[in-house]
Amino acid sequence: MNLPEIDIYYLIKQINSLVNIPSPTGYTNAAIDYTKKELKSFTEIKFSMNRKGALIAEWIGEKSDHKKAITAHIDTLGAVVKEIKANGRLKLSRIGSYSWNTVEGEGCSIVSNQGEVFRGSILPIKASGHIYKDDIAELDRVDENMEVRLDIRTNSDQETRDFGIEVGDYIAFDPRFEHNNDFIRSRHLDDKACVACILTAIKALYDNQLKPAQNTIILISNYEEVGHGAAAGIPSEVTELLAIDMAVVGEGQNSDEYHATLCVKDSGGPYHFDLNNKLRELADKYQINYKVDVYPFYGSDGEAYWRAGGDVAVSLIGPGVDASHNYERTHLDALIATTKWILAYLLEE
Repeated sequence: MNLPEIDIYYLIKQINSLVNIPSPTGYTNAAIDYTKKELKSFTEIKFSMNRKGALIAEWIGEKSDHKKAITAHIDTLGAVVKEIKANGRLKLSRIGSYSWNTVEGEGCSIVSNQGEVFRGSILPIKASGHIYKDDIAELDRVDENMEVRLDIRTNSDQETRDFGIEVGDYIAFDPRFEHNNDFIRSRHLDDKACVACILTAIKALYDNQLKPAQNTIILISNYEEVGHGAAAGIPSEVTELLAIDMAVVGEGQNSDEYHATLCVKDSGGPYHFDLNNKLRELADKYQINYKVDVYPFYGSDGEAYWRAGGDVAVSLIGPGVDASHNYERTHLDALIATTKWILAYLLEE
């Protein structure tokens, strides 16, 4: 059996749509609702939500004796307001793991507790080259030296508060999505590119009137960037969990932007040997281009479920993404390969 055709236009459209929905960890309702709406167009899927706000969908397959699960996360890096400074600007507390220099100069949205959105920029406290000269380069990029310059008229903490901005408000970084020469460049490809791959795989099955081989849980988690996304939400009767998250590209890595990657080990240890081999066999059978790699500074939702006591086999695949947790980039070849791998996994017992 050949794999069904993939709607590449839909795949690109979904990545663009998803990265442009602000969803730093803890503020994911809009992105979850969007994903649910997309999945609802595939009418055979049943939905529920866990108390953490993750989306849980079940697609009834041809059989029910070997229930599977696939997962990707909708939450992204971001920040919250830690302090409103005397000059009216904002000091931040980071959500997720990244360095300040990776977001320096980036535009951002500040979402107040009442839902009003303000715009601003993330800058070092000494940002003007005509004033600080060498100080700009020498300034440590640490919490106390970074701030948000708000696009409102404010010169004091009270003036900022009068606009409705307060400590605890969420900060979402601009994605700046671009599609050029089959490259996709954007923030938040981790992991919204993989959510798009899942949606595209499900659409390919549905369009061809196909079902997964087994009843399958689809978990779109919302706390992965802080380490406990899939710790809850996967039913105990699931026997296999395929985590879909970006592959690390850079010096010393085997992954690249043109392949899907099977991660055999990351900072939490090795993944499941037999399920890894099953995925290799599927890739070979369906002529899916893939790499195998090890990620030294990385954790996944599969490990979160293991640590929570999940008694399942877990493997991890995903498209190669350059400059992870920075201004990221991948290639359509990697996204298509990942989507095909998901399709193969869903169709085979």
